[in-house]
Amino acid sequence: MIYPKIPLAQSILEICKAKGLQHIVISPGSRNAPLTIGFTNNPAFTCYSIADERCAAFFALGMAQQLHQPVALLCTSGSALLNYYPAVAEAFYSQIPLVVISADRPQNKIDIGDGQTIRQENVFANHSLYNANLTELASEENDLKIQEALFLAVAKKGPVHINTPFEEPLYETTDAVSVRPAFIDLYAPEKPKTNLESFVPQWNTAQKKLILIGGCDPGFIQQAILDQLANDDSVVVMTEVTSNMHHPNFITNIDTIITPFTDEDFKKFQPEMLITIGGMIVSKRIKAFLRKYKPLQHWHIDELRAYNTFDCLTQHFEMAPNAFFTEFLPLTSPIQSDYLQKALEIRGFRAQKHQEYLSGIVFSDLKVFEMLLRELPQSSQLQISNSSAIRYAQLFPIDKSIAVFCNRGTSGIDGSTSTAIGAAVASGKETILITGDISFLYDSNALWNNYIPDTFKIILVNNGGGGIFRILPGHQQTETFTTYFETSHSLTAEHLAKMYHFQYTTANNAASLASGLENLIQSEKPGILEVFTPTNVNDLLLLDYFKNLV
Repeated sequence: MIYPKIPLAQSILEICKAKGLQHIVISPGSRNAPLTIGFTNNPAFTCYSIADERCAAFFALGMAQQLHQPVALLCTSGSALLNYYPAVAEAFYSQIPLVVISADRPQNKIDIGDGQTIRQENVFANHSLYNANLTELASEENDLKIQEALFLAVAKKGPVHINTPFEEPLYETTDAVSVRPAFIDLYAPEKPKTNLESFVPQWNTAQKKLILIGGCDPGFIQQAILDQLANDDSVVVMTEVTSNMHHPNFITNIDTIITPFTDEDFKKFQPEMLITIGGMIVSKRIKAFLRKYKPLQHWHIDELRAYNTFDCLTQHFEMAPNAFFTEFLPLTSPIQSDYLQKALEIRGFRAQKHQEYLSGIVFSDLKVFEMLLRELPQSSQLQISNSSAIRYAQLFPIDKSIAVFCNRGTSGIDGSTSTAIGAAVASGKETILITGDISFLYDSNALWNNYIPDTFKIILVNNGGGGIFRILPGHQQTETFTTYFETSHSLTAEHLAKMYHFQYTTANNAASLASGLENLIQSEKPGILEVFTPTNVNDLLLLDYFKNLV
């Protein structure tokens, strides 16, 4: 076997192997050559070469999202490292384990005017769980830092950074390892046990309990627990498209339900108790509602973090939801309430109005999402880009066999395509990305990737710009708006598809969308279905949709 000759590189490789790190996404360069040589020549590691560092980082994020284990990123020194930052921030807020390993110049080369030298130490300090700034020589101190970084990426679910200085020569190899790293056992401290029984009276006396579930992996909460909550008359469970939790009694289209509410309606629906589970919430309307009409109690259930999203957090239960409800629910008693019944009545009324409105509208973003989400293949994986796409998707039901994901940690449009490709590679599932034109164009280098599976498909909704800005209050149709806010354009994906060998189809009405979607799904190679919708109609129809729900 071939090893790098530099002892520090050998130590990193041996520790990564011993700790079970398997997937390494490498951004080509020179300063990282010792580790590139080591990772690619060791069968314990599966390596991927992706040139664009921003795309590489989101690709690794998508893999880690599906594998639930850390994926490593390796880059050369200089600005290459900074291009990882958007994905690092997303991993931090979405609680996804990433291990960033950056090669660096020795300390005496920093800030003397040498090429590709920046201050790399602690560069992710605001959005990383741990920063291991290694010294040039292999040492026990370095070994411990590397192991602590790998441990925390798993234990605290997030990104860590290992900065590694290498001096030339960089490409020398050897056939034997000359180091024996010092290994330690690391354990997360045991959390003090919460006395759940003391919270039972609050639960038992609350006639209106709202459970709001954000982004979750499928199966994150046991179905038996969901069923019990769904059949409690005093509980309304609201989910989002990324919640991946299902029951006939759940409210799955939050904005459709509450947007038409009057002040009186909001007061009637105001919960006495709010229980939140999972990741970030998409719906701005539910956030605005709960911030204005605050519950008396807000409990968040998560092993690691609790955000005070609604400015009323009263209790953070540092437990997994399954463990919490398994212990807590048997202690509770049923209470007489019509909270669920009233919510289901509203849902039924809105569903009727929803269908009436959609049956009469022209081809548009709204109509496209209705058709797309109804026809997606069962048991596939759906990745959705941010901005308009995820918000339209919130308005429609999706088959419960489909796993849904979106980068909601920072809610940025950057990296959606790269993330989806990484997720497709890691999961092995048929993966469909629904994305907007600006997000797609912004991340077009994602297609510069040699690992895209044949089962990866893109549905690109092209409305000629950032359509979401047209539905924001206060916008005016001026040249300033179209240029600097909406980013109007006349670009298409046709030539990109040709360059990257994607099958390419277009649609601009219901008939061509239906046939294009069928062809896309049946195709045995990666494909792009570009759907063109009318820029000047989409926002008007969406705003009118909410007005017609009453």
